[in-house]
Amino acid sequence: MSAEVIAIPRAALHEQVAQRLRQMLVEGRIAPGAKLNERELSERLNVSRTPLREAIKMLAAEGLVELLPNRGAVAVSLTEEDIANTFEVMAGLESQAGELAAQRITESELAEIQAMHFEMMAAYTRRDLSSYYTLNARIHSAISAAAKNPVLAQVYQQVNARLQALRFRSNQDGEKWKNAMKEHEKMIEALAAHDGAAMREVLLSHLRNKREVVLEQLRAARAEAAS
Repeated sequence: MSAEVIAIPRAALHEQVAQRLRQMLVEGRIAPGAKLNERELSERLNVSRTPLREAIKMLAAEGLVELLPNRGAVAVSLTEEDIANTFEVMAGLESQAGELAAQRITESELAEIQAMHFEMMAAYTRRDLSSYYTLNARIHSAISAAAKNPVLAQVYQQVNARLQALRFRSNQDGEKWKNAMKEHEKMIEALAAHDGAAMREVLLSHLRNKREVVLEQLRAARAEAAS
């Protein structure tokens, strides 16, 4: 008996392609400022150009790529000022979401976040940065959702999309990664205690530290290129 062939809906296909491109951008496999070569990507992802182009439009709407006249799609490259300004906004959004989440989170939502945190700790122990970052992003999104403010959640997702690649690379320094883990432990404690003020403070500190690490890395890369 032959297996039944189930066609993948077109919408599902371009969303799958968008997810794979998103991971490539976040993990630096497509470098900031690099052109997205449709022929190469089409072959690499084993898809036709139609779903690929639809996926690229999705990523452009998220702020991960820019659509430039006569150049096509280019991976977004943020200046130092862009980064500082965006992290400043993210600190406000995440701290507010965290404070509301601490007040409004349900037991089931808390249990889910705690479970993801334990998985993330295991990924950290293995030094599996890709899995760690995926879980990290899911935890931050879950905290945002637990705030139960859809307007805040939508703005958070839009702004955070610009910073995903930078947040990923910020954990490549061992000591900074260790500090980020400690901050996440404090987040879990504040959520479990329903302590909104503590949650706000740890997230403000977390985002400030992320910003400084990212700017440090940017300046070091610029100095290395200049030398």
